[in-house]
Amino acid sequence: MLELKIARRDFGQPVLGEVFATIERGDRICLMGPSGIGKTTLLNAIAGLDKSVPEESVVGRDQLRVGYLFQEHRLLPWRSLDSNLRLVGASDQEAESLLMQVGLSGYGHYLPDQLSLGMARRAALARCLAVKPDLLLLDEPFASLDPAMSGELKALIAGLLDSHPDMAMICVTHDGGDAEILANRLWYLDGKPARLQWDDAVEESGLIDGLLGKLRSLESPSR
Repeated sequence: MLELKIARRDFGQPVLGEVFATIERGDRICLMGPSGIGKTTLLNAIAGLDKSVPEESVVGRDQLRVGYLFQEHRLLPWRSLDSNLRLVGASDQEAESLLMQVGLSGYGHYLPDQLSLGMARRAALARCLAVKPDLLLLDEPFASLDPAMSGELKALIAGLLDSHPDMAMICVTHDGGDAEILANRLWYLDGKPARLQWDDAVEESGLIDGLLGKLRSLESPSR
C-alpha cells in the first residue's frame, strides 16, 4: 500500500536517517522512541507535509486518502463541528453519523472552543474519518488527557479500526499500554540520525513492555 524510502533529512543537524519500511492494509503500527527523536517528523514526511522530503521517498501516497489527527485538534474555531466536517466533504447526514460514531451525537452545532479537550480530539477524529482514509495518522492522540478520557478515546479508536479492517494506522505514542490495545506492529525510532531500530509484528500481548525496556536500554548514550 505504501513504501517508505527515506534516505535522510536535515534540520541543520540530521534528524531522520535511512527509513525503509512497507505499510500494508490493516497494519496498526505504534511508532515509539525517545522524546524529540523525530517521530512527528517521520509522520509529517509520510503525510506529505514535509516538503524537504522528496515525493519519491514515500511511494504510493498519491493513491491513498490520508487522515491526520494532530496533537492540536486544528478544527476551525469559528465554525461548528458540522461545518468543520462539511468542509472536508461530509454531507449533513454523514456529519451527523460521524459525530455519533465518536460519541458526539447532538453536538454538531457546537463550536470547538465549547468542548473539552477530549471531546475536541474526538471531533477532530470524526473529521479524519470524513475523508474515508486508507491510512490514519495519529500524533500522540492521548497526550494531556486524564486517564478516563484517554481510555475512552483509546477504546473508540480500537473500535473504529475493528470496524474498518482495511484501514491502516500509524500512532505516535510513548505508552506501551497504547500499543497493547491498538497495535499489531511496533516501530521503534532511535539514533542520530534516527532510524527504525525495530519493525516487527506484535504477536503476543503482554510482551511489549519487556521489549520496550530492552530497546530503551540501547538508546543512544549521547542524549
